[in-house]
Amino acid sequence: MISWIQRNFQHHFRLVFGLILAVTIVSFVVSYGPSAGLGRGQKVVVRDFFGHKLDGASPAAGDLMDARLSINLQLGGPGGITADQMATYALQRVAALHIADQFQLPGPTPAELTEFIRNLRLFMGTSGQFDADRYAQFRASLRNSPGLTEGDVLRIINEDARIAKVQGLLSGPGYVLPADVREQLDRSDTTWKVATAVVDYASFKPRITPTDDQVAKFFMQNSFRYDVPPTVSASYVEFPAMAYYGAVTVTDGEVRAYYDANRDRFPASDAPARDKAAKTGFDAVRPRVEASLKLERARNLAVQAASDTVYSLYDGKVAAGAPLEAAMAAHKLRIRNLAPFSRDAGPAELGGSPEAAEAAFKLGADRYFSDAVPTATGAAILFYRDSRPAHTPLLAEVRDKVVADYIENERREEFVALGRTLHDSISASLGRGVPFEKAAAAAASSSSVAIAAKVLPPFTLETAPKDLGETVEGALSHLSKGQLSDMAITADKGYLVYVEDRKLPVLAESSPRFAEVRGQLAYNSARSGAESTLAQIVDQELKRSEPVLK
Repeated sequence: MISWIQRNFQHHFRLVFGLILAVTIVSFVVSYGPSAGLGRGQKVVVRDFFGHKLDGASPAAGDLMDARLSINLQLGGPGGITADQMATYALQRVAALHIADQFQLPGPTPAELTEFIRNLRLFMGTSGQFDADRYAQFRASLRNSPGLTEGDVLRIINEDARIAKVQGLLSGPGYVLPADVREQLDRSDTTWKVATAVVDYASFKPRITPTDDQVAKFFMQNSFRYDVPPTVSASYVEFPAMAYYGAVTVTDGEVRAYYDANRDRFPASDAPARDKAAKTGFDAVRPRVEASLKLERARNLAVQAASDTVYSLYDGKVAAGAPLEAAMAAHKLRIRNLAPFSRDAGPAELGGSPEAAEAAFKLGADRYFSDAVPTATGAAILFYRDSRPAHTPLLAEVRDKVVADYIENERREEFVALGRTLHDSISASLGRGVPFEKAAAAAASSSSVAIAAKVLPPFTLETAPKDLGETVEGALSHLSKGQLSDMAITADKGYLVYVEDRKLPVLAESSPRFAEVRGQLAYNSARSGAESTLAQIVDQELKRSEPVLK
């Protein structure tokens, strides 16, 4: 169930003891205005999932917190896992525990539990082995945690140990062919000696002067690139949060509670040096916590003020034009115009707010003012002015952009041709016995382009330099000793890869390494089958459960 995560992050593990506490203390905040659709008569969709309640297809808050804690224990941190991946993991975890209950799989014995804990990444040292000091330090840290107890951790570990038994039942034998093992050994254990020539695209500046006919033809062939999406023109009045900041008061208890719910936003390392020297933890960042809480509440007051103004417009049946201007003047609000914007790119004056764009595209002559729209600096009300449907502009309207695109298109094509020229030049020099770096320098000089050439120390893909890059690694998959690749092009570089030497590993089935890799592949194959089966079980349960309105 989690091997897909382990495969992605097992080489990027970094242990941070406080992280497990921060990510499991989750606050759920819902911001809404008077017209946000929440209030009397609201129906909540409740869904049963193996005895757990879902909100639509989303896991319950408690199940998500359990999943976060489980991930942190097993990987030593969230490892860049997205919210969607975490939700998927939470559902699979619930399903696996349901299977464990169905088959009456027991929890781990004391010996099994000890062994399971010793293999959790959170408690491993830099050597990859269990570190008793880290384990003891983690247990000590739980005593000061307001949202996590040792009982919570023990429950999750016991559940994960039972889930491991379920995975074992679902995994199967994990068959692997000898050819698969040899292919993996060839890829991972081959020793490469590689030279690279990296061509700087920015240094390639051919002279390209298009004629009018060429520009017109390019525009006709690519007119879709210049289509203008539907746009709306609107004006707005703003309710800045800072106008309400002074009216906000908070208690010490509220500030502390806000900090506890958002610890990851206020690391002590961000506190001023004078505060860090005299204080630690919450005390060091308290001024910033209080300011953030007050600003959040000031934004809520701004939204409320905007909502009240919207209601006054609605209640007073205020018409557009002079009546609106008079009403806004009475509220001491200034109406400002927004530049036309599309649905995908909100008004620049409001930070490109997607909420503002969505609200504006609901307006028209019959409904000319929006509900209160939260913004980065407070709130706003939008007023409809005009709209324009999607259209293709005339060439004269976008000529400068068309010319620029034509030149860039031609430059790219010539860069591809340059790659072939460089390849042939370097290949010819190598054939005469010229060292790679000198061959690349000569090719660069004759083509008036910047090339950075270097020879890398021998490596395998398991020990490859961190800056090797996917482009160079990809080229190795089809190169043999003495071969030079074609130029692979990225957004700003061109790569030529030369294999000076390639030493294959021992591929005999009797070798210890062969047996090791076969075991790894068999394990991954088995786990992949378990993950697939568990995913199908989750999908079937989601389809089975029908939403119930309450």
